[in-house]
Amino acid sequence: MTTSDTILRQYELIADISGKMLELANKDKWDEVIVLSQRYYEAVEALREMVPLDEANRRARESLLSKILDDDARIRNLAAPELVRLGALLGNMKRHQNVLKAYCGTPSNQV
Repeated sequence: MTTSDTILRQYELIADISGKMLELANKDKWDEVIVLSQRYYEAVEALREMVPLDEANRRARESLLSKILDDDARIRNLAAPELVRLGALLGNMKRHQNVLKAYCGTPSNQV
């Protein structure tokens, strides 16, 4: 196997992982998306260690890069409402804590 083949296989691996992440995100299986994101990160880091592709193989990776970037954008779009919801929950908790602190005070013996 040539270096170019190895690099293209790494792009294929990354594209496969991103596809699985998108599939899981569509099913609201965010815990599994997070687990796969570690494999995705490791695969990308391994790619950084590899020698760049020659011109002929750069064209071959274009479709893989397009798929990876499209999957990433779609996952982010699916995650955005969850992040907004989480932010709202955290904001509500903070306001609730502030109200409790204002009306109930904090006992002086608590650390």
